[in-house]
Amino acid sequence: MPACGGGVWSRSRMHVVSSSEQERFAKSRMHKTVLVGGVVIIMARIFGFKRRGSRTNNSLANGYMDDDDGGDEEITGLSQLYCPEQDSVSHTRDVADVLSEMGKITADQLSELRQIQKEKPNCDIFQAIRELKLVDEPDISMAQAGLYDMEFRRIEPEQVDRGVFDKLGLDYVRNNRIMPIAVRGDTLMVATSRPADLFVIEDVKRQARMNVVTVVCLDEDIDKVCEAFNDEKIDCDLDDIINDMTEVEVVQDHEEESEDLEKMAGQSPVIKFVNYLISNAIREGASDIHIEPKEKFLRTRYRIDGVLFEMRQSPLKMHPAIVSRVKIMANLDISERRLPQDGKIKVSVGGRAIDLRVSTLPTNHGEKVVIRVLDSKSILIGLDKLGMEPDAMAAFSEQIALPHGILLVTGPTGSGKSTTLYTALGQMDGEKLNLSTVEDPVEYQLDFCNQVQINEKIGLDFGSALRSLLRQDPDVIMIGEIRDNETARTAVQAALTGHLVLSTLHTNDAAASITRLVDIGIEPYLIAASLNGVLAQRLVRKICPECKQVCEVSEHAARYAKKAGIKPEQVYHGAGCDACRDSGYVGRVGIYEMLVVDEQFRDMINKDSSVNNLRRAFHESGRRSMFDDGIVKVKRGLTTIEEVLRVTEVYGQNEKEVFIENMGSD
Repeated sequence: MPACGGGVWSRSRMHVVSSSEQERFAKSRMHKTVLVGGVVIIMARIFGFKRRGSRTNNSLANGYMDDDDGGDEEITGLSQLYCPEQDSVSHTRDVADVLSEMGKITADQLSELRQIQKEKPNCDIFQAIRELKLVDEPDISMAQAGLYDMEFRRIEPEQVDRGVFDKLGLDYVRNNRIMPIAVRGDTLMVATSRPADLFVIEDVKRQARMNVVTVVCLDEDIDKVCEAFNDEKIDCDLDDIINDMTEVEVVQDHEEESEDLEKMAGQSPVIKFVNYLISNAIREGASDIHIEPKEKFLRTRYRIDGVLFEMRQSPLKMHPAIVSRVKIMANLDISERRLPQDGKIKVSVGGRAIDLRVSTLPTNHGEKVVIRVLDSKSILIGLDKLGMEPDAMAAFSEQIALPHGILLVTGPTGSGKSTTLYTALGQMDGEKLNLSTVEDPVEYQLDFCNQVQINEKIGLDFGSALRSLLRQDPDVIMIGEIRDNETARTAVQAALTGHLVLSTLHTNDAAASITRLVDIGIEPYLIAASLNGVLAQRLVRKICPECKQVCEVSEHAARYAKKAGIKPEQVYHGAGCDACRDSGYVGRVGIYEMLVVDEQFRDMINKDSSVNNLRRAFHESGRRSMFDDGIVKVKRGLTTIEEVLRVTEVYGQNEKEVFIENMGSD
């Protein structure tokens, strides 16, 4: 560039720059350099860059990154607050640590898990444990519970309050893996398989507006409860199923071929309909399913709490296929429709093993089928759950603890006799005692005793089975029912030779059982020597808690309420709601009378064993009759006077005579 008068020629400006302008330009450039250098220094002090020593102002901006020798200064900045190092990562206690503390995994297995976590940072600890198959799911859930200081519990559908469960709904429970179990006072108990999901727990607390106590359960427990409470699954497309079944034309008056019936019974709509009948009956708490052909339709009824309810009416043309399907399930002869048949079915509903006892009976409109639902969990409930008052339960407990003698449980069919006897056996020590039963049929499978099934077709009746059983060194023998002289005499002989015998009789009350044994042909002196006690019982329906309310006493019941000392505010009834099918009752409870055969009764049996004499003596002994026990439960608001009268007016007397005899008043 040519010089002109000591200046510089600028092509952009097209004019000559003087020396003074050059000096001002140099100073301005130096100031900008210093400003940039200051910013860099500030950044260095914040973020911790390394600054090299002795730099001129003109090189400040470059002096932090070059490698010239000189004094160095380390400016750590924020690195003093946080400087992650791979070798010193802090460890948070997790499920693997808890499993190690529980002794479920070894130190080597724990190290292997940590190595997997280091190699796969995104690998979930639960996934690693499952891949290595170190422990089972219950152990993982127990470890989760321990990690979050919660209780671990296995949950069965019958332990869950359906009303509480429905507050959140099936979809919410399935999606969030948390379900309400029960309400205790002002506290809601919930079970979850994801205890770490605190947001969901807080959401449940917000929706419930209650205190929440959380327990840990398995995923499969939640699925099992959801399956049991899935009304849509049970009820879905039932009308479509029936419509599909009605497409099969069957003429009742013709003899169908067995192959055709078997083919019909195997069709999908038939299977779905029968499965629906069974699963719905179990869900409703039915004890029996009645499939009854009528002239123009097929009627299905459930026995719930001792009373039959009609569930639906279906086209009559469905009947042969349904009956054949039930017969196939029970291994019965589908071609035989002229004779009664009996069989058994084992099913699993909601994770529960259920036994079904099937009976077919020819009627004028076709075969009627009754399916008895036998749920073993309903019988092993403990004496305190039977509804006995403390004095009756104490007397009964003493009876089943005796080393020998006969204890009878009496009542009509469906009064809960088998449940009481099975519960009594459950109180005994099956490890130290040889417990044996002779039954026809064996209704419930029990692991703690030996059960003998009667088969009269091959000559194995109660008498022969008992004689053989006495050679098996038994301690306690339960006889399903004393029906004839041979069975009764064998039972007496067993009691007199040092065995405890439990059995049932079909009599109206406790005193009548002694007269019944005399009528069978057992001498009074043998009865007096062998009989320890008699428990008579009935089942009364309980008032529905959802619609329970104080009611006005009817004129019919007012007489009994007044004489029994029941105050008007103590009389309740169920108004009827969806929970009780508008019946006002849900569930049943037992009422009892316990006759203990003491020396006074033994003398009376030997002298005069008439039923009236024995009833009078029982009443004078001061023990409660079934009517008295029912009145106690009326006062407690468990049942109604009408319900007690319904099951205790059994002596062939009118209401007034029953009340006078039981209450001891004119």
